[in-house]
Amino acid sequence: MDIGYARVSTAKQDLDRQIDALRREGIPAKHIYVDKKSGSTTNRPGLHEALDQARNGDVIVVHTLDRLGRTVRDTLNLIHDLADRGVGVRNLADPIRVNSANPDDHMSQLAVVMLALFGQMERTYAIERAAHARAVAASKGKRIGRPSVVDPTKLGYAAHLRDEGHSISEIVKKTGITRSSLYRHLPPRPPRTLTAKKQQNA
Repeated sequence: MDIGYARVSTAKQDLDRQIDALRREGIPAKHIYVDKKSGSTTNRPGLHEALDQARNGDVIVVHTLDRLGRTVRDTLNLIHDLADRGVGVRNLADPIRVNSANPDDHMSQLAVVMLALFGQMERTYAIERAAHARAVAASKGKRIGRPSVVDPTKLGYAAHLRDEGHSISEIVKKTGITRSSLYRHLPPRPPRTLTAKKQQNA
Protein backbone atom coordinates (compact mmCIF):
# COMPACT_ATOMS: atom_id res chain seq x y z
CA MET A 1 0.00 0.00 0.00
CA ASP A 2 1.14 3.55 -0.74
CA ILE A 3 0.99 5.97 2.19
CA GLY A 4 1.20 9.67 1.42
CA TYR A 5 2.85 12.35 3.55
CA ALA A 6 2.68 16.11 3.04
CA ARG A 7 4.19 18.92 5.12
CA VAL A 8 4.43 22.70 5.10
CA SER A 9 6.50 24.73 7.55
CA THR A 10 3.82 27.11 8.86
CA ALA A 11 0.08 27.10 9.44
CA LYS A 12 -0.29 29.87 6.81
CA GLN A 13 1.09 27.72 4.00
CA ASP A 14 -1.11 25.56 1.80
CA LEU A 15 -0.90 21.76 1.58
CA ASP A 16 -3.16 21.49 -1.46
CA ARG A 17 -0.42 21.20 -4.10
CA GLN A 18 1.27 18.30 -2.33
CA ILE A 19 -2.02 16.57 -1.53
CA ASP A 20 -3.21 16.90 -5.13
CA ALA A 21 0.02 15.32 -6.39
CA LEU A 22 -0.39 12.43 -3.97
CA ARG A 23 -4.07 11.95 -4.93
CA ARG A 24 -3.04 11.78 -8.62
CA GLU A 25 -0.85 8.81 -7.62
CA GLY A 26 -4.02 7.04 -6.52
CA ILE A 27 -3.51 7.50 -2.79
CA PRO A 28 -6.84 8.06 -1.01
CA ALA A 29 -7.16 11.02 1.38
CA LYS A 30 -7.49 8.69 4.39
CA HIS A 31 -3.98 7.41 3.70
CA ILE A 32 -2.38 10.85 3.32
CA TYR A 33 -0.94 12.20 6.57
CA VAL A 34 -0.12 15.88 6.95
CA ASP A 35 1.81 18.26 9.19
CA LYS A 36 2.05 22.02 9.41
CA LYS A 37 5.39 21.95 11.19
CA SER A 38 8.93 23.06 10.49
CA GLY A 39 11.24 20.28 9.36
CA SER A 40 13.61 21.23 12.19
CA THR A 41 11.20 19.96 14.84
CA THR A 42 10.86 16.29 15.75
CA ASN A 43 7.27 16.89 16.90
CA ARG A 44 5.56 15.95 13.64
CA PRO A 45 2.53 13.83 14.55
CA GLY A 46 1.46 13.33 10.94
CA LEU A 47 4.82 11.84 9.98
CA HIS A 48 4.92 9.70 13.10
CA GLU A 49 1.44 8.35 12.34
CA ALA A 50 2.40 7.59 8.71
CA LEU A 51 5.49 5.71 9.90
CA ASP A 52 3.47 3.81 12.51
CA GLN A 53 0.92 2.74 9.90
CA ALA A 54 3.54 1.55 7.40
CA ARG A 55 3.96 -2.22 7.17
CA ASN A 56 6.34 -4.51 5.31
CA GLY A 57 5.80 -3.94 1.59
CA ASP A 58 4.27 -0.46 1.98
CA VAL A 59 5.76 2.70 0.45
CA ILE A 60 5.88 6.20 1.94
CA VAL A 61 5.25 8.66 -0.91
CA VAL A 62 6.18 12.35 -0.68
CA HIS A 63 6.11 15.22 -3.14
CA THR A 64 9.77 16.05 -2.44
CA LEU A 65 12.23 14.39 -0.06
CA ASP A 66 12.80 17.54 2.00
CA ARG A 67 9.31 16.96 3.42
CA LEU A 68 10.73 14.04 5.41
CA GLY A 69 13.79 15.53 7.12
CA ARG A 70 15.61 18.70 8.02
CA THR A 71 18.76 17.67 6.15
CA VAL A 72 19.71 15.21 3.45
CA ARG A 73 21.41 13.13 6.14
CA ASP A 74 18.23 13.01 8.26
CA THR A 75 16.24 11.89 5.23
CA LEU A 76 18.78 9.24 4.30
CA ASN A 77 18.77 7.85 7.85
CA LEU A 78 14.98 7.61 7.70
CA ILE A 79 15.12 5.81 4.33
CA HIS A 80 17.54 3.24 5.76
CA ASP A 81 15.47 2.79 8.94
CA LEU A 82 12.36 2.15 6.85
CA ALA A 83 14.24 -0.22 4.56
CA ASP A 84 15.10 -2.34 7.59
CA ARG A 85 11.33 -2.66 8.17
CA GLY A 86 10.66 -3.53 4.53
CA VAL A 87 9.10 -0.11 3.87
CA GLY A 88 10.08 1.90 0.81
CA VAL A 89 10.23 5.63 0.12
CA ARG A 90 9.29 7.27 -3.16
CA ASN A 91 9.38 10.93 -4.21
CA LEU A 92 7.42 12.59 -7.00
CA ALA A 93 8.96 15.93 -7.96
CA ASP A 94 12.69 16.01 -7.06
CA PRO A 95 15.26 16.14 -9.88
CA ILE A 96 16.70 12.91 -8.43
CA ARG A 97 13.97 10.29 -8.25
CA VAL A 98 14.24 7.88 -5.35
CA ASN A 99 12.31 4.64 -5.03
CA SER A 100 13.87 2.53 -2.31
CA ALA A 101 10.99 0.04 -2.52
CA ASN A 102 12.44 -1.63 -5.61
CA PRO A 103 15.90 -3.14 -4.97
CA ASP A 104 16.02 -4.39 -8.57
CA ASP A 105 15.79 -0.84 -9.95
CA HIS A 106 19.47 0.03 -10.24
CA MET A 107 18.82 3.68 -11.08
CA SER A 108 16.72 4.10 -7.94
CA GLN A 109 19.44 2.47 -5.85
CA LEU A 110 22.01 4.76 -7.47
CA ALA A 111 19.84 7.72 -6.47
CA VAL A 112 20.00 6.59 -2.83
CA VAL A 113 23.81 6.36 -3.09
CA MET A 114 23.93 9.88 -4.55
CA LEU A 115 21.71 11.05 -1.73
CA ALA A 116 24.22 9.58 0.74
CA LEU A 117 27.05 11.48 -0.96
CA PHE A 118 25.09 14.72 -0.80
CA GLY A 119 24.40 14.04 2.88
CA GLN A 120 28.10 13.59 3.61
CA MET A 121 28.95 16.75 1.68
CA GLU A 122 26.27 18.65 3.57
CA ARG A 123 27.70 17.49 6.91
CA THR A 124 31.29 18.32 5.88
CA TYR A 125 30.34 21.81 4.74
CA ALA A 126 28.37 22.45 7.94
CA ILE A 127 31.38 21.46 10.07
CA GLU A 128 33.69 23.66 7.98
CA ARG A 129 31.33 26.65 8.23
CA ALA A 130 31.06 26.26 12.00
CA ALA A 131 34.86 25.98 12.38
CA HIS A 132 35.39 29.04 10.20
CA ALA A 133 32.84 31.05 12.21
CA ARG A 134 34.59 30.09 15.47
CA ALA A 135 37.99 31.03 14.05
CA VAL A 136 36.75 34.43 12.86
CA ALA A 137 35.10 35.13 16.21
CA ALA A 138 38.23 34.09 18.12
CA SER A 139 40.45 36.30 15.92
CA LYS A 140 38.24 39.27 16.84
CA GLY A 141 38.51 38.50 20.54
CA LYS A 142 34.94 37.32 20.86
CA ARG A 143 34.09 34.59 23.35
CA ILE A 144 32.86 31.41 21.70
CA GLY A 145 29.75 29.69 22.99
CA ARG A 146 26.96 30.80 25.30
CA PRO A 147 27.23 34.32 26.73
CA SER A 148 28.71 34.60 30.20
CA VAL A 149 26.29 35.18 33.07
CA VAL A 150 29.06 35.65 35.64
CA ASP A 151 29.18 39.08 37.31
CA PRO A 152 32.38 40.77 36.00
CA THR A 153 32.97 42.37 39.40
CA LYS A 154 32.84 39.00 41.14
CA LEU A 155 35.06 37.51 38.45
CA GLY A 156 37.63 40.26 39.01
CA TYR A 157 37.53 39.59 42.76
CA ALA A 158 37.97 35.86 42.08
CA ALA A 159 41.05 36.56 39.95
CA HIS A 160 42.46 38.70 42.75
CA LEU A 161 41.87 35.96 45.31
CA ARG A 162 43.56 33.40 43.10
CA ASP A 163 46.58 35.65 42.62
CA GLU A 164 46.74 36.01 46.40
CA GLY A 165 47.10 32.24 46.67
CA HIS A 166 43.57 31.21 47.65
CA SER A 167 42.38 27.78 46.57
CA ILE A 168 39.49 27.30 44.16
CA SER A 169 37.35 25.97 47.03
CA GLU A 170 37.99 29.13 49.02
CA ILE A 171 37.21 31.33 46.02
CA VAL A 172 33.93 29.48 45.47
CA LYS A 173 32.91 30.17 49.08
CA LYS A 174 33.93 33.83 48.98
CA THR A 175 32.42 34.74 45.59
CA GLY A 176 29.52 32.33 45.14
CA ILE A 177 30.75 31.52 41.61
CA THR A 178 30.57 27.82 40.82
CA ARG A 179 33.76 25.85 40.34
CA SER A 180 33.00 25.09 36.66
CA SER A 181 32.35 28.79 35.96
CA LEU A 182 35.64 29.74 37.59
CA TYR A 183 37.55 27.29 35.44
CA ARG A 184 35.71 28.56 32.35
CA HIS A 185 35.97 32.30 32.94
CA LEU A 186 39.06 33.03 35.03
CA PRO A 187 41.85 34.46 32.87
CA PRO A 188 44.84 32.11 32.58
CA ARG A 189 47.73 32.50 35.00
CA PRO A 190 50.93 34.09 33.67
CA PRO A 191 53.22 31.36 32.32
CA ARG A 192 55.77 30.11 34.83
CA THR A 193 58.80 28.03 34.00
CA LEU A 194 59.60 25.60 36.80
CA THR A 195 62.43 23.55 35.40
CA ALA A 196 65.58 22.12 36.92
CA LYS A 197 67.64 24.57 34.89
CA LYS A 198 65.82 27.54 36.43
CA GLN A 199 66.32 26.12 39.90
CA GLN A 200 70.08 25.82 39.26
CA ASN A 201 70.29 29.45 38.09
CA ALA A 202 68.37 30.78 41.12
